[in-house]
Amino acid sequence: MQADAARQEFLTWLGAERRSSPLTVEAYGADLAEFFGFMTQHVGGELDVAALAALRAADLRAWLAHAAAAGRGNATRARHLSAVRTFFRWLARRHNVANPQIRLLATPRAKRPLPRALTPHAAREIAENIEDMSDSAAIQARDTALFTLLYGCGLRIAEALALNVADAPREHSDAALRVVGKGKKERIVPVLPVVRQAMAAWLRHHARPDPAAPLFLGARGKRLDPGVAQRTLRKFRRLAGLPEHATPHALRHSFATHLLAGGADLRSIQELLGHASLSTTQRYTSVDTERLMQVWRQTHPRG
Repeated sequence: MQADAARQEFLTWLGAERRSSPLTVEAYGADLAEFFGFMTQHVGGELDVAALAALRAADLRAWLAHAAAAGRGNATRARHLSAVRTFFRWLARRHNVANPQIRLLATPRAKRPLPRALTPHAAREIAENIEDMSDSAAIQARDTALFTLLYGCGLRIAEALALNVADAPREHSDAALRVVGKGKKERIVPVLPVVRQAMAAWLRHHARPDPAAPLFLGARGKRLDPGVAQRTLRKFRRLAGLPEHATPHALRHSFATHLLAGGADLRSIQELLGHASLSTTQRYTSVDTERLMQVWRQTHPRG
């Protein structure tokens, strides 16, 4: 069987039996056509399934190297490799034509995007003015407390919404906030007075402030859904002219970035954010360096 005939049969299977979307089928078809085009030139002849089974790991690496030289990023090459792997698995099951060499290829690792922080002014504007999105005094107090907490303590939205009334920082107490993060890992976070004040104002409106109740309530008295908070901020950022990356998680990034700019050490920021690895926290140094480079580019006199 010729390779292109196998490709067409595979794409039919992908759409009819696996029920992949038309866009997915189209993308897989394009990725395989490009792969076959390179291999036809690389091996010096038309491809059939026997030639595909005989490909060596060096041949497959040559294909990935060619894509890299053509400017394809790691994420794109990883997607191409995924399509080819899926095709080879299908070929082995459907036609008993296997090539174990495909398993020897390491998937290109996509670079993690840098955290996108807000300016201190933008972060404060959210915490101070998010109340403008509601006419209800209770919702105004709740949203102010929530977004002040996210920025003031660097919490993930899920961490904040998982808190109960008993966990709330009290206005006239120096007790820190105990947060349960990813992997059920606990951490202790100090709480600024402005966060305590916002929390106290919200608790005065809380419909059922017994210790076991959710700290942040939705309209029906249940735990606030993160989608509600995200929609509120999405509407606010458009009205306030804030960037599109102004999300609840951007407030966590802003917390870390602004601490670093203020002289905090990475180990302390790691503990405050609850990162398991220091390498995750180190991404914020790149953010701060990029910010400095932007300032340099904007202000450096050019002769």
